[in-house]
Amino acid sequence: MTGIAPQEAVERALALSRADDCIVIAEASGTANLRWAGNTLTTNGVTRASRLTVIALRKVPGGVATGVVSRSAVTADGIEDLVRAAEAVAADGEAADDAAPLVTGAASPGWDEPPAETGIGVYEGFAPALGEAFAQAESAGRLLYGFANHTVTSSFLGTSAGLRLRHDQPTGLLELNAKGAGGSAWAGVGTRDFTDVDVADLTAGLARRLQWGERRVELPAGRYETILPPSAVADLMIYLYWSAGAQDAQDGRTVFSAPGGTRVGERLAEVPVTLSSDPAAAGLQCAPFVLAHASSRESSVFDNGLPLGATDWIKDGALAALTQTRQSAGRTRLPLTPAIDNLVMTGPGGGASLEEMVAGTERGLLLTCLWYIREVDPQRLLLTGLTRDGVYLVEHGEVVGAVNNFRFNESPVDLLGRLGEVGATAPTLPREWSDYFTRAAMPPIRVPDFHMSTVSQAS
Repeated sequence: MTGIAPQEAVERALALSRADDCIVIAEASGTANLRWAGNTLTTNGVTRASRLTVIALRKVPGGVATGVVSRSAVTADGIEDLVRAAEAVAADGEAADDAAPLVTGAASPGWDEPPAETGIGVYEGFAPALGEAFAQAESAGRLLYGFANHTVTSSFLGTSAGLRLRHDQPTGLLELNAKGAGGSAWAGVGTRDFTDVDVADLTAGLARRLQWGERRVELPAGRYETILPPSAVADLMIYLYWSAGAQDAQDGRTVFSAPGGTRVGERLAEVPVTLSSDPAAAGLQCAPFVLAHASSRESSVFDNGLPLGATDWIKDGALAALTQTRQSAGRTRLPLTPAIDNLVMTGPGGGASLEEMVAGTERGLLLTCLWYIREVDPQRLLLTGLTRDGVYLVEHGEVVGAVNNFRFNESPVDLLGRLGEVGATAPTLPREWSDYFTRAAMPPIRVPDFHMSTVSQAS
């Protein structure tokens, strides 16, 4: 909002509403970024943004119609126009399938406090370490490229039922590329405040992989024993999670469908892996209540403010839950389990590190990351994509060189049933989905027959 506090914008919109009920979400965010290329910092800056969403609810024959309008940088004088626009949409609408009573509750602590902020100061410890990395790379004949981004968004949810909830969400990420005689190598991390980012460790890992890449080995397409690091596992499991909507499963549209219902309760993996979400997960904290700007098959504006708790999606290898709205929970007769903005995968206790898994490999491939992932068949959740920034050949427990890139064809659900080993879980950044999903912790996994369908010329 421009010239008005987000909380005041919420209250003013609710007061102006002529609808039968109203939901308002105000968001204020700030972003601080650094970018660098060729061992030199190129740009830095701070931006501010705001958005106001009004959801007007109107009683109609057979239920409740909704009207949703969102606008950026709304001024105090523009709030009434936004409210009237949402009411006009509701006036033309029909009864919503997902209609439900509004959530009630008390106000969040700190509701009246100013929005949280970020600034270049968030890089106080990170920037000097990055400068040292530039100098070391320069002396070793390597070039570093990449960016760091830190955003803090304060969300304020108010409803005509009296709900007043607030959440402050910090989201940081670092992506770092190194280029040299051994090709290109990538590393990335997600973070809340950059105090836990170890630049020296990241760049040492990149240097080691560039050294591996100085020897090249050409391999044909085929099925290979493959170790996927946490980043690649995150990209696959996040896509599985995004595809786990209960309504689509109930309607027979997805890999989680079964005759007359869903596959909840069915075993997907013999290895006792667990895929879970928890708003309070250490280092991965996210909103503890539903924030829905629009209704879809996976979300409902009527669910705004529903509390979120720790949820197992896969428990000890069995499908335990699908993402639910109150409407879909009623249809499937399964517990209400809304989506949560983080994801953690764990295996049996005492899992090996990535390095230990490599040391225990007689012959196989070690991936770095995946990209350009696309869905081929929703009924199987078959995905295709490319490897990127380093595929390495492991022989007798040691990396002996870099191989060509591949296109892969795999289903993350099918992979769960073929797991050969699950390592120790660690926080990670998904390479493909980092624009949308950064809060993840995954283990490295070993797959005995990962399908490299064709050789790729991508570098």
